[in-house]
Amino acid sequence: MTFDELDLSDDILDALDAMHFSECTPIQEQAIPAVLEGRDLIAVAQTGTGKTAAYLLPVIDRLASQPEPDAINCIIMSPTRELAQQIDRQMEGFSYFLPVNSVAIYGGTDGATFAQQQRGLKMGADVVIATPGRLLAHMSMGYVDLSKVQVLILDEADRMLDMGFYDDIMQIVAQTPDTRQTLMFSATMPPKIKQMAQKILNHPAEVKIAVSRPADSIDQSAVVCHERQKTPILRHLFEVKASKRVIVFAASKLKVKELNRELRRAGCKSAEMHSDLEQARRDEVMHDFRGGRVDVLVATDILARGIDIDDIALVVNYDVPREAEDYVHRIGRTARAGAGGSAVTLVGERDQERFAGIEDFLGKPVRREEIPSEFGSLPEFEPSGRGRGQKSRGNKPSGNRGRGRRDKRRSDKPHAVKGENNTAQTQTLPVTEQTPAEKTKRRRHRGGRRGKGKPQPPADSAKD
Repeated sequence: MTFDELDLSDDILDALDAMHFSECTPIQEQAIPAVLEGRDLIAVAQTGTGKTAAYLLPVIDRLASQPEPDAINCIIMSPTRELAQQIDRQMEGFSYFLPVNSVAIYGGTDGATFAQQQRGLKMGADVVIATPGRLLAHMSMGYVDLSKVQVLILDEADRMLDMGFYDDIMQIVAQTPDTRQTLMFSATMPPKIKQMAQKILNHPAEVKIAVSRPADSIDQSAVVCHERQKTPILRHLFEVKASKRVIVFAASKLKVKELNRELRRAGCKSAEMHSDLEQARRDEVMHDFRGGRVDVLVATDILARGIDIDDIALVVNYDVPREAEDYVHRIGRTARAGAGGSAVTLVGERDQERFAGIEDFLGKPVRREEIPSEFGSLPEFEPSGRGRGQKSRGNKPSGNRGRGRRDKRRSDKPHAVKGENNTAQTQTLPVTEQTPAEKTKRRRHRGGRRGKGKPQPPADSAKD
């Protein structure tokens, strides 16, 4: 389906045309009509499926014709500053020909930026894109009025709950009208997300996009090893695969800091990225990484979703991610924009069961990376519950150790099937449809930012 077939205004279609977007992704095709009807929506889709445009386009269309003047009309909540900034950039492009403005609210800023955020909230920006904690901080000062909010959007809801934002979100929701339209987007649907949906959504439409397997252009491999062997093996991977344009994902902020110190002591041009860093430092690190002054970026999952860097040569999972979807998000940082790339996972003994679940999700075993015998003996791959007491060798070093991987997989685990990528399933629940309001005369633009020249595609394109 093309965007021309959707009931979007000519001005939005003009902006999409200028940005060279014509074909809808599955989530856009399914979600945009429901949002235009005024329906509440819960959508399950991973990063890269185009979910940001799926909610921004219909919301911009609505606010251009049915605004509450000098009031906050829409709140978009995001788990991180980086994603809030990214959504704001996309907002600029999509609303280029429309009198709809936005302000991004996040922490770690200087006094001038805080004053700008404060001014936007007081004047009533059409769209407020905010991290929950920072928005609550502004609300506590008494000048934020959410009584006229028409649309509330939670982006990456599962991640916000993982980060402990549940109470913050519910405090913000309590200040919005019951008549609002609520849209929830999540990469996964754990029980806590279902419980929140029941509390804040009203007879929602549901859109589910099957989680796609990693791109075929990503060379995936794994090394089953002891924990003490991980750092030496990591340095070996820098020698044989790539030493520049590398992202290394670790499980915790403490691990990121320790690993970065160790790499720097070894002469590696590395830098760390995690939530303890001030915003100015985060921006500096990303600028240095993009500019080639930093070769290796050691990061928590703060970089796994929503951040687009096109020319990553190697992604290393120093620790196995908790969920299979997180694995897809992490290694999806490489092999972008038609390029190739490698992704290697270091599987410690305590992470074997978790990695076995990832292989089951992928529907195939991940190739074992060949490791020289100088690294010493490697553990066998024996995830609990896997097989019938059979043992398998984890890797194939240059000595006489065999790979010994079993070909049989458990049939009772879900696994991806070729052709599932980005297929959509929609369940529409009955709800009273809203009568579209008559188009009103455009109001004067209230200081929203405008770019110069034709609107340009956001850094990550319309695909999220």
